[in-house]
Amino acid sequence: MKHLLIPSVQLTIIVMATFTKWWLVLPVDGGNTSMSGFPFPFIADGWHTSLSYQIFIIEFLADFLIHLSLWTLILFLINKYLFTVKIPKVLNTIIWGLVIIISGLAIFIAAMPDQVIKLKRDWEIQTLLNSGYHFNWQEQQRQ
Repeated sequence: MKHLLIPSVQLTIIVMATFTKWWLVLPVDGGNTSMSGFPFPFIADGWHTSLSYQIFIIEFLADFLIHLSLWTLILFLINKYLFTVKIPKVLNTIIWGLVIIISGLAIFIAAMPDQVIKLKRDWEIQTLLNSGYHFNWQEQQRQ
C-alpha cells in the first residue's frame, strides 16, 4: 500500500491541474464570478483587480484529500485485482518533472501579490448560473 501513495499524489496533482469543474455563480451583493474546483470550488476570480484570484484553503485541502483518496483507491484496486502497478524509472522521472513544474507554477501564481488567499470563502452564493467541466487550457464560456 505504501508504494501506491506516491503515484497517487502524482496523479492527484496532475488531474487537479488539468481537469476541473467550472462554476459561474452570482454571489450575494456581487457580480458574476467564475469559480473552479471539483467537488468544491476552491478558486474564484478576484474582485479587486483583473487577473487576480481568490484562493480558499479549506476547500482546496478538501478537494486534494478527496482526489488523493480516490486515486489511492483506484490504484489499490488495480494493484489487487488486475495487475501489479510498477512504473518504469524513465516514466517516473518524466511524471516527477511534470508534477514539479505544475506545483511550481501553482505556487508562483498563488504567491503573486494580487492574489487573495483566505482560509474559507466568506461570501455566500446566491445563484448558480452555469457550470460544466473543462480542461484548464480550454477557454471557459461565460453566458
